[in-house]
Amino acid sequence: MPFAPYRIMWMFAMFDLPVDSKEHRKQYAQFRSALLKLGFTMLQFSVYAKHLPSEDAALHLSHVLSLAVPPKGQVRLLTVTDRQFGKMAVFYGKKREAAESPPEQIGLF
Repeated sequence: MPFAPYRIMWMFAMFDLPVDSKEHRKQYAQFRSALLKLGFTMLQFSVYAKHLPSEDAALHLSHVLSLAVPPKGQVRLLTVTDRQFGKMAVFYGKKREAAESPPEQIGLF
């Protein structure tokens, strides 16, 4: 069972980047663009997530992202299993909503 819920991972990228100058805003845009090109989806402002087939893929992606962090930026990466992600509670106002579903197909590199 290669794609068991304990093997499939979700990676969260949470970041604070300065935007107080033109150069900082440019670096912010470049980092956000890098996240999107790598297949991340925005969950909230400055919180992005990506579905991954394994922990090895998460480790590789972590290294790739570390190279894209702007000099004055702070980025935190958190990896959880698909099963843990599925237990997430999502609230919109007072109403509880289901968490995002994993993609229909996992991209293989």
